[in-house]
Amino acid sequence: MNRAQYAGAGRWVVKIGSALLTAGGAGLDLTAINGWVTQLVRLRAQGRQVVVVSSGAVAEGMRRLGWDRRPDAIHDLQAAAAVGQMGLVQAWESGFQAHGVHTAQVLLTHDDLADRRRYLNARSTLRTLLNLGVVPIVNENDTVAFDELRVGDNDTLGGLVANLVEAKLLVLLTDRDAMYDADPAQNPAAQRLPAAHAADPALDAMAAPSRGQLGRGGMQTKLRAARLAARSGAATWIVGGAIDGVLTELAGGADIGTLLLPEQEPLQARKLWLAGNLAVRGRLHIDAGAEQVLRQAGRSLLAVGVTAVEGDFRRGDLVACVTADGREVARGLCNYGAEETRQIKGLPSSRFADVLGYVDEPELVHRDNLVLT
Repeated sequence: MNRAQYAGAGRWVVKIGSALLTAGGAGLDLTAINGWVTQLVRLRAQGRQVVVVSSGAVAEGMRRLGWDRRPDAIHDLQAAAAVGQMGLVQAWESGFQAHGVHTAQVLLTHDDLADRRRYLNARSTLRTLLNLGVVPIVNENDTVAFDELRVGDNDTLGGLVANLVEAKLLVLLTDRDAMYDADPAQNPAAQRLPAAHAADPALDAMAAPSRGQLGRGGMQTKLRAARLAARSGAATWIVGGAIDGVLTELAGGADIGTLLLPEQEPLQARKLWLAGNLAVRGRLHIDAGAEQVLRQAGRSLLAVGVTAVEGDFRRGDLVACVTADGREVARGLCNYGAEETRQIKGLPSSRFADVLGYVDEPELVHRDNLVLT
């Protein structure tokens, strides 16, 4: 697949680093932020959904508090994040409001992504915001997270969010214009790497460790983020955020930056993961009509086609779909826990609210989270 195809309509996660957002620590660069906003609005008009992973809270807090060095103490970092988050969110909100676009602040911690139920809740919220035409502004919740619960850096957070929303493309805007085969600061003959597969082990030697005063990232964290994104089939574009019109240039398939490719297409990668990497927690017995729909029409499994439920599983766990004679025909992630599934089996989705008091999803297992076996 060429660059233009990856840059086409779909869902993008765009991560922007602290050095870019704060002009190297001088305070939030509102001109740059508004420039990215204008480009993001243009991407949306072209049919893309966008999620912004924004660094800059700690750096902006440092500026407001008059600190010239990033503190080491966790309580100082949390205080800086709390102060800086106010200005950061206001900057994004004001920029998008000028174009009539709503934004939403989403703060995540490691626990939100490690716990399956909270992961699914975060995913549902983000997908709902996108479907409402809102641009989520995501950051790690530095105010409450401590070392054991940290995601670690916003590059990694970007990769995890790409998995979370099943993005087509992760864009890492950085103060470097691309990934090189050597450190260009030390080797003037270093060559830009136009494209590679994210899993290529040769990339590790090229990702020289680096760490600035403002952020926690470097090329190593960007490579790690690309490999995380590739798990769900997303490509990653590492590119200079200061390039004029960088996002619209990417949308046109420009030969800039470094494009790191996944080994599999997004849906295929996700379904291979479902088929091989999760333990089956329960069994849904389905009728002949549901089997036909799954096998021949490639559609989602609805509760109306379920006749019996086995196991004690939670929302988001992997379940097997079996026929009356015990043949497994598919497996997938169930949108409801075992007890809720028992209550709604055999019912149309229009009855869910009457029985459960709420509706998470109209499908019991969505086709994107289901693989035939």
